[in-house]
Amino acid sequence: MGLTGVDGRNLRRVVGAAAAVTAAVQTATAVAALRRGRRDYVDAVWGPGLGAIAVTAAAVGRGDPVRRWGLAAVTSVWAARLGGQIAGRLRTSDREDPRYTEYLEGDSTAAVVGKVFVTQGLAQLVVSAPIQLAAASAVPRTARRWLVPAGLAVMVAGTAIEALADRQKDRYRARTDEAKPPILDTGLWGWSRHPNYFGDSLVWDGAWLASAASAPGGWTVPAPALMSYLLIVATGARRTERRMQDRPGYREYQRRVSFFVPLPPGKRDEQRDERRSRR
Repeated sequence: MGLTGVDGRNLRRVVGAAAAVTAAVQTATAVAALRRGRRDYVDAVWGPGLGAIAVTAAAVGRGDPVRRWGLAAVTSVWAARLGGQIAGRLRTSDREDPRYTEYLEGDSTAAVVGKVFVTQGLAQLVVSAPIQLAAASAVPRTARRWLVPAGLAVMVAGTAIEALADRQKDRYRARTDEAKPPILDTGLWGWSRHPNYFGDSLVWDGAWLASAASAPGGWTVPAPALMSYLLIVATGARRTERRMQDRPGYREYQRRVSFFVPLPPGKRDEQRDERRSRR
């Protein structure tokens, strides 16, 4: 290990192996997706691809074994659940997600590969940067070492929140009774309008926190920042909000429930009233 606690040679091996695994996953997915005219298959390998990177990094890395295998274990659990859920959703539909159909309309095969599969692969490598760095790094014997269990705990909490939010949403969608409300606003969905995305973001905030136990890991903060951007702006919460605007009761739901970070029911109204009183 160097003065920074990072084994540069081993890190290069970890990054190379992660890139190779990502390329293999994306290539296999692209072949299957293009053959069947379902470019949305790429959604199903987002989580598993990140899980594969984490396991590969742990196997190739020579850094602290508890941290690298702890990160691999939690990431794999998160990835397996998310991948299984999305794969199940894809199996129940014979048509491609309209988002991909509209986004890729008229594009050549090369353009589709670049815009969908290469882009996702690069995003996976960036998002997993803290895990890759941690796999080739030592954990110092200072107080910073406690960032490892703290980060893993945050990852576990995020996985649990995302899984519970998705389960509550699935149960709501499965309801066919006349008493079914137009908007899901109970459980975690009464605290946040996007608790599943919030839980997902916690997973990658926790991965960064565990990596930051080694000083150089702190420099990988663009990784969780990118994930938060994807979840909130690019493909997640904001896009969902636009799609839901015309649903009966949704604007009222927006007024009383926090957008992203969970807040107790009614707390959002109290905060808005407090801001108004200060003006």
